[in-house]
Amino acid sequence: MADHGSGTEDGDASAILIPLHEARRERLDQPVRFDRRELDQILRLYGRMVAANEWRDYAIDHLTDRAVFSVFRRTSEVPLFQIVKDPKLARRQGAFTVIAAGGRILKRGQELGRVLGVFDRRLKLVEA
Repeated sequence: MADHGSGTEDGDASAILIPLHEARRERLDQPVRFDRRELDQILRLYGRMVAANEWRDYAIDHLTDRAVFSVFRRTSEVPLFQIVKDPKLARRQGAFTVIAAGGRILKRGQELGRVLGVFDRRLKLVEA
């Protein structure tokens, strides 16, 4: 009679242990990305601005320390705006930033929706 007390003879792959430090190292080697919800908010704004004929092109960069969504009026120019996700700044200033063409920070915050609010048109009082 065979002893089946260990349960590893049947080839069960769920019993494989991965050291936690190796899993963390693999996760840290991944570039920063926009998740699906964030990308949906950004592309919805992009679609509105393209329909208004203000933006024409975009680029997405997934770097090791941050993710950048750049919008262009023309592809050959510098970006008009950059929407940056930097997780290292999440606890201090907020992970999301909108940067204008000259490098000026327009808005920073924890929530992407509020940061993208900088692009909402405000009603102005016009004197007749």
